[in-house]
Amino acid sequence: MAKDFVTRKENYSEWYNELVVRAGLAENSAVRGCMVIKPYGYAIWEKIQRALDDMFKETGHQNAYFPLFIPKSYFEKEAEHVEGFAKECAIVTHHRLKPKSDGSIGLEPDPEAKLEEELIVRPTSETIIWDTYRGWIQSYRDLPILCNQWANVVRWEMRTRMFLRTAEFLWQEGHTAHATKEEAIEETAKMLNVYAFFAENFMAMPVLKGTKSPNERFAGALDTYCIEAMMQDGKALQAGTSHFLGQNFAKAFDVKFLSKENKLEYVWATSWGVSTRLMGALIMCHSDDNGLVLPPKLAPTQVVIIPIYKTQEQKEKVNQEAQIIMQELKQSGISVQYDAREEYKPGWKFNEYEFKGVPVRVTIGARDLEQGVVEIARRDNLTKETLPIEGISQKIVKLLDDIQDNLFTKALSFREMGTRKVDTWEEFLVEIEKGGFLLCHWDGTPETEEKIKELSKATIRCIPLDALEEEGRCIFSGKPSAKRVVFARAY
Repeated sequence: MAKDFVTRKENYSEWYNELVVRAGLAENSAVRGCMVIKPYGYAIWEKIQRALDDMFKETGHQNAYFPLFIPKSYFEKEAEHVEGFAKECAIVTHHRLKPKSDGSIGLEPDPEAKLEEELIVRPTSETIIWDTYRGWIQSYRDLPILCNQWANVVRWEMRTRMFLRTAEFLWQEGHTAHATKEEAIEETAKMLNVYAFFAENFMAMPVLKGTKSPNERFAGALDTYCIEAMMQDGKALQAGTSHFLGQNFAKAFDVKFLSKENKLEYVWATSWGVSTRLMGALIMCHSDDNGLVLPPKLAPTQVVIIPIYKTQEQKEKVNQEAQIIMQELKQSGISVQYDAREEYKPGWKFNEYEFKGVPVRVTIGARDLEQGVVEIARRDNLTKETLPIEGISQKIVKLLDDIQDNLFTKALSFREMGTRKVDTWEEFLVEIEKGGFLLCHWDGTPETEEKIKELSKATIRCIPLDALEEEGRCIFSGKPSAKRVVFARAY
């Protein structure tokens, strides 16, 4: 299946796009910039969703749902917010169509059905949620509110790529309300840590935790925390964000509460989210020239069993042994598939499951049974070994853990190799062409950041939370700097 598959070295962008389609994850739709997520791709998203949802609930959050449509006037109440999203908004102006007035075939908006107020199709929900919270919050006893919603959003992107940047995408967005600034900041940091834990322990993807520069903050936030990952082409990908919103939205929507001291005060806010962009990160972090590579914790099928036989008697014996292994694996919480389709040869099946990234393949042949063994193939490093059938289920469970750990270790090693310190502008211009993360001094001004972006197409991905104090000089302006930040080209 992968013989005619373009390699990463030949054309990384084409490799990614082709892999998404040929692995059955998604395809472009009839609507420009929108995608159809196919069952196999959605199964991965469901595992991402389920794991994160459990973490959210463990930290006290509850799911809710808010309207898809937002009155235009709501966006106009928070100046930075409206400026940040104005160019991406899709707007509903009418609620009915009618036959074309010139008599030609087709439909047009009915002038008599024009909305009194235009509606924005949700690009994010801060405004509609904070208008709602005004009715929920009167006293400190009503706080905190810890809500999350799983939804779709629309941001009218001009240049799109499946999972990474689409006009419509799926995500979750948390929106919390607090009585104090300290509680809100604590919440912002807590959710960033939840995202980082998920990325590293489920996606096997190492991330840097940091804050965004003022130029890169979420529109309307006082501070944006983020996790940044390095893809195999050396570009950065923002994998999740958590925003400290201060009292901006509370003031815009007049959300006040009576404090314990009997004073009327504005509420403190956060918002945080990850999206189907994580699917793109998963693909680009681990996959290879043979197709998709999935970490076991997020693979829809963790183990596939493929039988090999010639006679009906052999078939029955192989099937019997396969059923025993399947039951043992299922009892251990492993998702397993037995591919007994007779219309496809074993070699074709090997290629299919390798391309789709199934972590472990078990081959049971009639001759193997006579010797009391099976063949085990790992997708992460493409190695095979023959093991005794006795105790094979326990060995596979351990093997899945080993694969999960190996993928993280490999990705971490790649990131470390691609991270360098750079101290001069001349060196920066050379190194940025090689990709990776560049640790550089920056003078802290938006003007310098914009100039660097203009000349190199690189942005400050984050100011690492664990950055050490280190006296230096800005690579561009030469002005004093107290710590290094991370520059990279990004998706």
